[in-house]
Amino acid sequence: MARLPGRITLQAIGRLVRTQAQREWAGTPLHEWRIGKPKPEGFAARPRDLRPPRPENGRRILAGEFAFAGSTLEVGPGGDPWDRPSPSRRFAVELHRFGWLRDLMALGEEGEAEALRLTLEWRRLFGRWNAFSWNAEVLERRVFNLACAARTLTERASEAETLGLAHDLARQARHLLISPDGPARAAERAVAAALAGAALADVAGLKLLDQALGKLARTLPVTVQPDGGHASRSPQAALELLFDLACLDEALVQRGVAAPDEMMRAIDRLAGAVRFFTLADGSLPSLQGGEALRPGYVAAARASDEPARPIPPSRNGYQRLEGRALQVLADGAPPAVGAWSLAACAQPLAVEVLARGQRLIVGSGWTPDAAAPDTARLAGAASTAVLGEGGCGRTLEGLAARILGPRLLADYRRVEVERHDGETAVWLEMEHDGWDRPYGLRHQRRLYLDVATDELRGEDSFSPIAPAEEGSEASRRFIPFLVRFHLHPEVRASVALDRKSVLLRPPGDETGWWLRNDALEVVIEPSVFWQDGQPRRSNQVVLRGQARQSAGARIRWKLAAAE
Repeated sequence: MARLPGRITLQAIGRLVRTQAQREWAGTPLHEWRIGKPKPEGFAARPRDLRPPRPENGRRILAGEFAFAGSTLEVGPGGDPWDRPSPSRRFAVELHRFGWLRDLMALGEEGEAEALRLTLEWRRLFGRWNAFSWNAEVLERRVFNLACAARTLTERASEAETLGLAHDLARQARHLLISPDGPARAAERAVAAALAGAALADVAGLKLLDQALGKLARTLPVTVQPDGGHASRSPQAALELLFDLACLDEALVQRGVAAPDEMMRAIDRLAGAVRFFTLADGSLPSLQGGEALRPGYVAAARASDEPARPIPPSRNGYQRLEGRALQVLADGAPPAVGAWSLAACAQPLAVEVLARGQRLIVGSGWTPDAAAPDTARLAGAASTAVLGEGGCGRTLEGLAARILGPRLLADYRRVEVERHDGETAVWLEMEHDGWDRPYGLRHQRRLYLDVATDELRGEDSFSPIAPAEEGSEASRRFIPFLVRFHLHPEVRASVALDRKSVLLRPPGDETGWWLRNDALEVVIEPSVFWQDGQPRRSNQVVLRGQARQSAGARIRWKLAAAE
């Protein structure tokens, strides 16, 4: 139903009406009065965000240079970034989210003083509601970051400044809590509001905390799946929510408030999911709108994890195959739909492969924070097979996208997976229906990981859904297809003299890995890998073939150590 244009149009109209009504209400004195009572008298808890800071970013801010989302704004030491235009909307979003507080405050007294100055300057210009900086997309993270920093900031503030900051945080958190929103960020926004309530003192903080925890208990079962995966299917989203909940849990301990049972269950489930998604190099898979992230960043969320607990073979629709030197993660489920699909990718049966603990075959690394084209969310940007000229999905465009966001409209909703685990091998059979409608062909991917020989054998095939009549157009039609293997930027690739085999060499691996195949043509083409929201040049191995619509086709390939 979500794919029907009429339904999407109705959703967009409904959202537009609600948003406009909310904006008109938010600008009224009655709303301002509502979110302003009761006034807090200061701060109580000191929430601790486990995310590791980046002091180098803080030093740049001290020098008057703000760098976010691939753009830079230079204001000079002690300058004001708030009273001048931002280089881009993405830059402005990051600036107003206040994530830089963590980096500045890691520098000690000098950084804390500058953080307080910038916060007070923001309050002077943006302390009252406005459509951009109080938008939930921005407000959620600012409330979270201010709640974590406020107690430290106010140690350098006057009594009047402390009361003003506490009042502002309470107003922003209450506005966030009562703002109508869909399910996709409801849990994260409830966490931010609850954290503000824990940070604020007296009755004002406890009342806000009670309201936010009630909402959190209702939204977490929808956001966190029974196996611990995030409803968006983004590994990074699961990690970030675990960070948020761990921070809130510690703040509740400081306030002597018991955490809801749903929250503790969610923390346990998310910890298991992050354990599953953490690959041999300490990073996450770069699939379904998530980045690999730095190993130290991922490790910070697992500081209290129990590494001895067994890792299941599958979770949240992903399949994990383990060899002695090879590790494979395959996406074996459809992407998220509707409001959950803002970061989803139409990349069916995509894989990532690590060899001897290093990234070898990867995904594009696209995230919503990357300034990347929409094609980075489609099958051509992943290590999977692509049939014909287009993809098996698209992103919402036009006015509907401006209202509902860039939702993914995927052309496949059915993915079937069969897994066979033996003592010396793992066999995975997967197929999806993304090419059924345009071509009448079904993509099947078989993966066989031989643990004894450390070989990964694969087969990508296209088979007709229904037999074609002899002499019909379908019996004569050939459709080109590609099997892509996107390589990590640090992997070198060279085609052998037989023009079939490709030697892949990760850094420090002098022998490398052979990717052998029976494709009609093998080429190495440029590719892009997105890291920290910025593009890095890389390469991809492309296997070309032709599928007869009436009979299909297949390509077999094998990845094995060069020795």
